[in-house]
Amino acid sequence: MGTNFYRIPKQEDINKRKTVLMQSINEMDVTNISDIRNKFHIIQDEKDEYKSLTPWEVFMTGLNVHLGKRSSGWKFSWNFHNKKFYSNKEELLAFIRSGRILDEYGTEWDTEEFITMALNWGEPNGFDNQTYYAQHPKPVYYNSSYDDIYIDGLRVSSSTEFF
Repeated sequence: MGTNFYRIPKQEDINKRKTVLMQSINEMDVTNISDIRNKFHIIQDEKDEYKSLTPWEVFMTGLNVHLGKRSSGWKFSWNFHNKKFYSNKEELLAFIRSGRILDEYGTEWDTEEFITMALNWGEPNGFDNQTYYAQHPKPVYYNSSYDDIYIDGLRVSSSTEFF
């Protein structure tokens, strides 16, 4: 069992998003049956009309970003979301510092305390998948494609789904 951590925007950033959401709602043409049928999707990329989101989806994008998980005996496992929000350690730390940190129990963490904890969790002898399975029998379902990757010295999960 471990603890998952999330980054949410600062209150003023959420308020800005809310203003944009309310403007989008107020601009909806509720008489346009095509817009209703399309759930009021807004095209996000004029070059690709299939990249569209509802105003609510725009509001929610990046609102609650899973950062990673700590587990006893293991190194902290970061979630890079296929590099959607950050692609290296420097960008990750800037992203974390631009918001607030919550654990899965709803406890807010001081940003710098979270960073220190996460960077030091399980060091120096904590496991990652490769070291664990080098010392323990591999289960029948083991697949090396699930091995962790390392980005700038950070243990990053090969999966974006955490439990």
